[in-house]
Amino acid sequence: MSKHQQSSGKKKSSQTEIVKGKLEISRSGMGFVIVEDREKDIIVKPNEFGKAFHGDTVRVQILNGQDRTRRTEGKITAVVERKQTDFIGTISVKEKIAFFTATGNNPMPDFHIDMAKLNGAKDGDRVVAKFLKWDKNDKKPEGEIIAIMTAQNEGDMAMKEILVHAGFPLSFEDAVLKAADALSPNITREELKKRKDCRDILTFTIDPYDAKDFDDAISIRNLDNGNYEIGVHIADVSHFVTPGSLLDKAAYERATSVYLPDRVNPMLPEKISNELCSLRPNEDKYSFSVIFQINNRAEIKHQWIGRTIIHSNHRFTYEEVQQTIETKDGLHFKPILLLNDLAQQFRKKRFDNGAINFSSQEVKFKLDDTGKPIGIVVKESKEAHKLIEEFMLLANKAVAEYVSKIKVNKEPIPFSYRTHDEPNVEKLAPFVAFAKKHGYEFDMKDERSIATSFNNLLKNVKGKPEEHVIEQLGIRTMAKAKYTAENVGHYGLGFENYCHFTSPIRRYPDVMVHRVLQSIIDKNLLIDKAMEEKNKHCSDKERAAMEAERAGNKYKQVEYMRQFIGDEFEGVISGVSTFGFWVETVEHKCEGLVSVKDLSDYDDFRLDEANYALVGLRTGKTFRMGDDVTIRVIAANLDKRQLDYEWVTTAAPKSKQAKTVGGKSTAKKATTKTAAKPAAKKTATKKTSKK
Repeated sequence: MSKHQQSSGKKKSSQTEIVKGKLEISRSGMGFVIVEDREKDIIVKPNEFGKAFHGDTVRVQILNGQDRTRRTEGKITAVVERKQTDFIGTISVKEKIAFFTATGNNPMPDFHIDMAKLNGAKDGDRVVAKFLKWDKNDKKPEGEIIAIMTAQNEGDMAMKEILVHAGFPLSFEDAVLKAADALSPNITREELKKRKDCRDILTFTIDPYDAKDFDDAISIRNLDNGNYEIGVHIADVSHFVTPGSLLDKAAYERATSVYLPDRVNPMLPEKISNELCSLRPNEDKYSFSVIFQINNRAEIKHQWIGRTIIHSNHRFTYEEVQQTIETKDGLHFKPILLLNDLAQQFRKKRFDNGAINFSSQEVKFKLDDTGKPIGIVVKESKEAHKLIEEFMLLANKAVAEYVSKIKVNKEPIPFSYRTHDEPNVEKLAPFVAFAKKHGYEFDMKDERSIATSFNNLLKNVKGKPEEHVIEQLGIRTMAKAKYTAENVGHYGLGFENYCHFTSPIRRYPDVMVHRVLQSIIDKNLLIDKAMEEKNKHCSDKERAAMEAERAGNKYKQVEYMRQFIGDEFEGVISGVSTFGFWVETVEHKCEGLVSVKDLSDYDDFRLDEANYALVGLRTGKTFRMGDDVTIRVIAANLDKRQLDYEWVTTAAPKSKQAKTVGGKSTAKKATTKTAAKPAAKKTATKKTSKK
């Protein structure tokens, strides 16, 4: 296969056509290969799966390419990339033969397990099996048992299953952990000579109170010319995680940390993420930095990019910094107030230049010592969060601009840009029409006008009942951000050049960015021909992590709302479909479905897509996204991670609306009341997103 054919993922001849895509196996056992830029999926019968599993990226040969009268059929010829190598299921041991059967909705072949690779598992145990190989002449894939599923409770088991089904290993192999343990934390003289020494400059970190890894710090000092020197210092993960090493392979496989309500599944072993690369206070640390000279009008007069060594003087929480901003008092209050003033100026300039001011609510669960949710908190993004966000954006933008100027034979150097394409006008049209019905006008003249219209809408809708729905609908109309070597800019941020540089502990693209950046500084350019393949892998893993995080949050919502069966709550319609509408409770932000089946006694409802509504054919009763409704919780299915609500035709008196106090509802029930039991509280660890 030629290089061109490999890069395009397609091979043609007079007889055959081979394309690359993702295999999805339905519950019935039929397979479908989804190929980008191909209108219809390719059907693959079970006996043509080859050695592929559900979710794998595969090469598929078209079997009836010349016959356009039938659905396209194919057979899988090769597995390009496994979606996952760890699986949860049950082990069967009979005499000297052992087989592993995976659980899940998608059919999987049983694994043959060598008796020497049971690792203590016994017949009937629930286990995690690792796929090892599936040789050409083998009838069954081979695997080994890597863990026996001993969960603290059903919630713990559910979180582990979510991670495994999303394709994320639950633990690191012993060899990877040993490689991490062998790394030295000592600062060497040889390494010092290669770096700018910033240890004498006031430096601090600002993170959530429950953060365990600190991958960014800010330094600040006054210069004699009246400007300020502000450094954005990022943990130098690439110093420890070298290309091709065991640590590198493990990090690339995961590509991202995954944040579930009660745990973090890290991209790197704890020795690296929480010790060697964590910019902890009162410790010298290797870092990669962007150091700016900025005047009091937030104008960048000079910038320097390179490897440094820093010493954090203090670890701040967001809450502490927010208090300092509000009271204008506290430790290092003058530099914090200065940084906040500059951040606000940078933020205003961004929006003036076309950035869109989308904001998202962060919902966190209060958990007891067993991980059971006992309360829900909606976190607000305040000035302290925005302070950090603006300086991280500044550093990411500066690095991308610097790299974008580097050319090799007049071609851009392979790189990992973080891009966000311009909106598709056709996809935007229904949203514009919907917004207009709520009284919000849109100027569709060009991309800049669209961004301005979005910002005006988001400003005017603030505090109104339809705010959350309009914001969520607006986000859905946008293109998805991704990693790619094709630099099309970041529309949402209003940047022509943007990348991810600031979180290498939890994102693999940032590690790739650091490596390319250092190769430019060293004048020994890293030309990675596999860069785009790596970018796609990282984008895919990011989406898998987001889906896992949504599944984890949904599980905790259902687990929390089980105690309120029969209770009535105020809610807002958050989505509509042919089979019902979703309602998000105002108080808990927990979403459930009101089925059209439960509305059949009232009317026969049909979907009105243009108006994001269900409309009754006889009565004309309309359920539209953004409408306020009262619902009753009627079912909470943990296995399906599904909440079922029913519409309450007349709103309950205000005295009956639920109030949550320490995770306990005071709503009136139609039947008996089950209150949440008081318990020790903890809040799930969650890294605040720094774009």
